Amino acid sequence: MSKATHSLPRTIAAHAVLIAYTVIALFPVVVIIINSMKSRNAIFRTPLSPPTPETFDLVGYTTVLAQGDFFLYFQNSFIVTVASLFFVLLFGAMAAFALAEYRFKGNTLMGLYLALGIMIPIRLGTVAILQLMVASGLVNTLTALILVYTAQGLPLCVFILSEFMKQVSDDLKNAGRIDGLSEYRIFFRLVLPLVRPAMATVAVFTMIPIWNDLWFPLILAPSEATKTVTLGAQLFIGQYVTNWNAVLAALSLAILPVLVLYLIFSRQLIRGITSGAVK
Repeated sequence: MSKATHSLPRTIAAHAVLIAYTVIALFPVVVIIINSMKSRNAIFRTPLSPPTPETFDLVGYTTVLAQGDFFLYFQNSFIVTVASLFFVLLFGAMAAFALAEYRFKGNTLMGLYLALGIMIPIRLGTVAILQLMVASGLVNTLTALILVYTAQGLPLCVFILSEFMKQVSDDLKNAGRIDGLSEYRIFFRLVLPLVRPAMATVAVFTMIPIWNDLWFPLILAPSEATKTVTLGAQLFIGQYVTNWNAVLAALSLAILPVLVLYLIFSRQLIRGITSGAVK
Protein backbone atom coordinates (compact mmCIF):
# COMPACT_ATOMS: atom_id res chain seq x y z
CA MET A 1 0.00 0.00 0.00
CA SER A 2 1.44 3.37 -1.01
CA LYS A 3 2.21 6.26 1.33
CA ALA A 4 -0.47 8.30 -0.41
CA THR A 5 -3.08 5.73 0.60
CA HIS A 6 -1.88 5.80 4.21
CA SER A 7 -1.95 9.61 4.35
CA LEU A 8 -5.43 9.91 2.80
CA PRO A 9 -7.38 9.31 6.06
CA ARG A 10 -5.18 11.87 7.86
CA THR A 11 -5.76 14.42 5.11
CA ILE A 12 -9.51 13.86 5.21
CA ALA A 13 -9.53 14.16 9.01
CA ALA A 14 -7.45 17.34 8.92
CA HIS A 15 -9.73 18.92 6.34
CA ALA A 16 -12.81 17.86 8.31
CA VAL A 17 -11.44 19.55 11.44
CA LEU A 18 -10.58 22.72 9.50
CA ILE A 19 -14.01 22.83 7.85
CA ALA A 20 -15.72 22.33 11.22
CA TYR A 21 -13.64 25.13 12.76
CA THR A 22 -14.44 27.42 9.82
CA VAL A 23 -18.17 26.77 10.19
CA ILE A 24 -18.02 27.44 13.95
CA ALA A 25 -16.04 30.67 13.41
CA LEU A 26 -18.26 32.00 10.62
CA PHE A 27 -21.59 30.97 12.12
CA PRO A 28 -21.97 34.00 14.49
CA VAL A 29 -20.90 36.40 11.71
CA VAL A 30 -23.46 34.97 9.27
CA VAL A 31 -26.22 35.06 11.91
CA ILE A 32 -25.47 38.71 12.70
CA ILE A 33 -25.48 39.75 9.04
CA ILE A 34 -28.66 37.92 8.00
CA ASN A 35 -30.58 39.10 11.07
CA SER A 36 -29.50 42.70 10.54
CA MET A 37 -31.61 42.69 7.37
CA LYS A 38 -34.78 41.28 8.95
CA SER A 39 -37.69 42.75 10.90
CA ARG A 40 -37.68 42.59 14.68
CA ASN A 41 -40.33 39.86 14.83
CA ALA A 42 -38.44 37.74 12.29
CA ILE A 43 -35.23 38.02 14.30
CA PHE A 44 -36.81 36.24 17.27
CA ARG A 45 -39.15 34.00 15.29
CA THR A 46 -36.65 32.55 12.78
CA PRO A 47 -33.14 33.71 13.78
CA LEU A 48 -31.33 31.15 11.62
CA SER A 49 -33.24 31.62 8.38
CA PRO A 50 -32.14 34.11 5.71
CA PRO A 51 -34.35 37.15 5.04
CA THR A 52 -37.32 36.62 2.75
CA PRO A 53 -39.36 39.24 0.85
CA GLU A 54 -41.79 39.22 3.80
CA THR A 55 -39.15 39.57 6.53
CA PHE A 56 -36.59 41.74 4.71
CA ASP A 57 -36.21 45.07 6.48
CA LEU A 58 -33.31 47.57 6.61
CA VAL A 59 -34.75 49.57 9.49
CA GLY A 60 -31.67 48.72 11.57
CA TYR A 61 -29.31 50.39 9.11
CA THR A 62 -31.51 53.47 8.76
CA THR A 63 -31.68 53.75 12.56
CA VAL A 64 -27.91 53.48 12.89
CA LEU A 65 -27.35 56.17 10.29
CA ALA A 66 -30.06 58.44 11.71
CA GLN A 67 -29.37 58.14 15.45
CA GLY A 68 -25.99 58.93 16.89
CA ASP A 69 -23.00 59.88 14.78
CA PHE A 70 -21.99 56.48 13.45
CA PHE A 71 -19.63 57.93 10.86
CA LEU A 72 -17.75 59.76 13.63
CA TYR A 73 -17.53 56.53 15.64
CA PHE A 74 -16.27 54.74 12.57
CA GLN A 75 -13.72 57.48 11.93
CA ASN A 76 -12.49 57.33 15.53
CA SER A 77 -12.07 53.55 15.36
CA PHE A 78 -10.24 53.88 12.04
CA ILE A 79 -7.85 56.55 13.35
CA VAL A 80 -7.10 54.66 16.55
CA THR A 81 -6.59 51.34 14.76
CA VAL A 82 -4.40 52.68 11.94
CA ALA A 83 -2.26 54.83 14.25
CA SER A 84 -1.83 52.00 16.75
CA LEU A 85 -0.88 49.55 13.99
CA PHE A 86 1.65 52.03 12.58
CA PHE A 87 3.40 52.51 15.93
CA VAL A 88 3.24 48.82 16.85
CA LEU A 89 4.80 47.74 13.56
CA LEU A 90 7.39 50.56 13.52
CA PHE A 91 8.63 50.31 17.10
CA GLY A 92 8.08 46.54 17.28
CA ALA A 93 10.11 45.94 14.12
CA MET A 94 12.91 48.19 15.39
CA ALA A 95 13.02 46.41 18.75
CA ALA A 96 12.90 43.01 17.06
CA PHE A 97 15.78 44.00 14.74
CA ALA A 98 17.86 45.13 17.71
CA LEU A 99 17.23 41.91 19.64
CA ALA A 100 17.90 39.70 16.61
CA GLU A 101 20.90 41.57 15.19
CA TYR A 102 22.90 42.85 18.16
CA ARG A 103 24.23 40.76 21.00
CA PHE A 104 24.54 42.64 24.28
CA LYS A 105 24.38 41.88 27.98
CA GLY A 106 20.80 41.18 28.96
CA ASN A 107 19.64 40.48 25.40
CA THR A 108 17.86 37.27 26.36
CA LEU A 109 16.38 38.78 29.52
CA MET A 110 15.06 41.70 27.50
CA GLY A 111 13.35 39.29 25.11
CA LEU A 112 11.80 37.38 28.01
CA TYR A 113 10.67 40.61 29.65
CA LEU A 114 8.87 41.66 26.47
CA ALA A 115 7.36 38.19 26.16
CA LEU A 116 5.73 38.64 29.58
CA GLY A 117 3.48 41.22 27.94
CA ILE A 118 1.89 38.42 25.93
CA MET A 119 1.07 36.38 29.03
CA ILE A 120 -0.08 39.20 31.34
CA PRO A 121 -3.31 40.92 30.20
CA ILE A 122 -2.98 44.70 30.00
CA ARG A 123 -6.44 45.05 31.56
CA LEU A 124 -4.90 44.11 34.92
CA GLY A 125 -3.33 47.56 34.93
CA THR A 126 -6.53 49.43 34.11
CA VAL A 127 -6.59 51.44 37.36
CA ALA A 128 -2.96 52.52 37.01
CA ILE A 129 -3.47 53.35 33.33
CA LEU A 130 -6.54 55.46 34.13
CA GLN A 131 -4.66 57.33 36.86
CA LEU A 132 -1.79 57.98 34.45
CA MET A 133 -4.12 59.28 31.74
CA VAL A 134 -5.94 61.53 34.22
CA ALA A 135 -2.62 62.96 35.43
CA SER A 136 -1.53 63.50 31.82
CA GLY A 137 -4.80 65.12 30.80
CA LEU A 138 -5.43 62.50 28.10
CA VAL A 139 -8.83 61.23 29.24
CA ASN A 140 -11.44 61.46 26.46
CA THR A 141 -8.80 61.70 23.76
CA LEU A 142 -7.91 59.26 21.01
CA THR A 143 -4.26 59.63 22.02
CA ALA A 144 -4.95 57.71 25.22
CA LEU A 145 -6.34 54.77 23.27
CA ILE A 146 -3.47 54.83 20.77
CA LEU A 147 -0.87 54.76 23.57
CA VAL A 148 -2.59 51.86 25.35
CA TYR A 149 -3.08 49.80 22.20
CA THR A 150 0.52 50.41 21.11
CA ALA A 151 1.77 49.11 24.45
CA GLN A 152 -0.64 46.18 24.19
CA GLY A 153 0.52 45.12 20.72
CA LEU A 154 4.29 45.56 21.07
CA PRO A 155 5.12 42.31 22.95
CA LEU A 156 3.53 40.03 20.34
CA CYS A 157 5.01 42.07 17.50
CA VAL A 158 8.54 41.89 18.92
CA PHE A 159 8.20 38.18 19.68
CA ILE A 160 7.09 37.26 16.16
CA LEU A 161 9.29 39.62 14.14
CA SER A 162 12.49 38.85 16.07
CA GLU A 163 12.21 35.19 15.11
CA PHE A 164 11.74 36.10 11.44
CA MET A 165 14.57 38.63 11.46
CA LYS A 166 16.98 36.00 12.76
CA GLN A 167 16.43 34.17 9.47
CA VAL A 168 17.53 37.14 7.34
CA SER A 169 20.92 36.40 5.78
CA ASP A 170 23.89 37.98 7.55
CA ASP A 171 25.69 38.10 4.20
CA LEU A 172 23.01 40.41 2.83
CA LYS A 173 23.30 42.79 5.79
CA ASN A 174 27.11 42.72 5.74
CA ALA A 175 27.08 43.44 2.01
CA GLY A 176 24.95 46.49 2.73
CA ARG A 177 27.42 47.66 5.38
CA ILE A 178 30.31 47.22 2.95
CA ASP A 179 28.41 49.36 0.43
CA GLY A 180 28.20 52.11 3.04
CA LEU A 181 24.57 51.70 4.15
CA SER A 182 23.75 52.88 7.64
CA GLU A 183 21.96 50.59 10.09
CA TYR A 184 18.74 52.50 9.47
CA ARG A 185 19.00 51.98 5.71
CA ILE A 186 19.80 48.29 6.21
CA PHE A 187 16.73 47.99 8.42
CA PHE A 188 14.30 49.85 6.14
CA ARG A 189 15.65 48.82 2.72
CA LEU A 190 16.94 45.28 3.23
CA VAL A 191 15.33 43.70 6.30
CA LEU A 192 11.77 45.05 6.33
CA PRO A 193 10.90 43.98 2.75
CA LEU A 194 11.95 40.43 3.63
CA VAL A 195 9.70 40.20 6.69
CA ARG A 196 6.55 41.65 5.10
CA PRO A 197 4.60 38.37 5.49
CA ALA A 198 5.37 38.37 9.21
CA MET A 199 4.37 42.03 9.50
CA ALA A 200 1.07 41.29 7.75
CA THR A 201 0.45 38.48 10.25
CA VAL A 202 1.18 40.82 13.16
CA ALA A 203 -1.04 43.51 11.63
CA VAL A 204 -4.06 41.20 11.41
CA PHE A 205 -3.65 39.73 14.90
CA THR A 206 -3.12 43.20 16.36
CA MET A 207 -5.87 44.99 14.45
CA ILE A 208 -8.76 42.70 15.40
CA PRO A 209 -8.49 43.12 19.23
CA ILE A 210 -8.07 46.89 18.81
CA TRP A 211 -11.07 47.28 16.51
CA ASN A 212 -13.32 45.06 18.65
CA ASP A 213 -12.25 46.42 22.04
CA LEU A 214 -14.93 47.89 24.30
CA TRP A 215 -13.05 47.99 27.60
CA PHE A 216 -10.60 50.87 27.11
CA PRO A 217 -12.89 53.11 25.00
CA LEU A 218 -15.51 52.80 27.75
CA ILE A 219 -13.00 53.74 30.47
CA LEU A 220 -10.61 56.15 28.77
CA ALA A 221 -12.68 57.78 26.00
CA PRO A 222 -16.44 57.56 26.69
CA SER A 223 -17.32 61.07 25.46
CA GLU A 224 -19.45 61.50 22.36
CA ALA A 225 -16.55 62.98 20.36
CA THR A 226 -14.23 60.03 21.03
CA LYS A 227 -16.57 57.04 20.95
CA THR A 228 -15.52 54.08 18.81
CA VAL A 229 -17.77 51.78 16.79
CA THR A 230 -18.08 49.14 19.49
CA LEU A 231 -18.89 51.76 22.12
CA GLY A 232 -21.29 53.54 19.79
CA ALA A 233 -23.21 50.31 19.28
CA GLN A 234 -24.06 50.37 23.00
CA LEU A 235 -26.26 53.38 22.25
CA PHE A 236 -28.98 51.00 21.09
CA ILE A 237 -28.77 48.72 24.14
CA GLY A 238 -31.02 49.93 26.95
CA GLN A 239 -31.68 48.69 30.47
CA TYR A 240 -35.19 47.55 29.59
CA VAL A 241 -35.48 47.79 25.80
CA THR A 242 -32.84 46.93 23.19
CA ASN A 243 -33.10 47.86 19.54
CA TRP A 244 -31.74 44.61 18.14
CA ASN A 245 -32.15 45.70 14.52
CA ALA A 246 -29.82 48.66 15.12
CA VAL A 247 -27.38 46.65 17.23
CA LEU A 248 -27.02 43.94 14.58
CA ALA A 249 -26.75 46.54 11.81
CA ALA A 250 -23.99 48.39 13.70
CA LEU A 251 -22.10 45.15 14.30
CA SER A 252 -22.45 44.18 10.62
CA LEU A 253 -20.97 47.51 9.55
CA ALA A 254 -18.18 47.11 12.12
CA ILE A 255 -17.22 43.75 10.60
CA LEU A 256 -16.50 45.25 7.17
CA PRO A 257 -13.06 46.78 7.93
CA VAL A 258 -11.81 43.48 9.34
CA LEU A 259 -12.91 41.65 6.20
CA VAL A 260 -11.31 44.29 3.96
CA LEU A 261 -8.04 44.06 5.88
CA TYR A 262 -8.03 40.29 5.59
CA LEU A 263 -8.67 40.43 1.84
CA ILE A 264 -5.79 42.89 1.44
CA PHE A 265 -3.29 40.96 3.56
CA SER A 266 -4.59 37.40 3.09
CA ARG A 267 -1.74 36.28 0.83
CA GLN A 268 0.92 37.82 3.07
CA LEU A 269 -0.86 36.44 6.14
CA ILE A 270 -0.87 32.87 4.83
CA ARG A 271 2.77 33.16 3.76
CA GLY A 272 3.72 34.44 7.20
CA ILE A 273 1.88 31.69 9.06
CA THR A 274 3.17 28.86 6.85
CA SER A 275 6.70 30.25 6.91
CA GLY A 276 6.61 30.32 10.70
CA ALA A 277 5.29 26.76 10.76
CA VAL A 278 8.10 25.53 8.52
CA LYS A 279 10.72 27.21 10.66
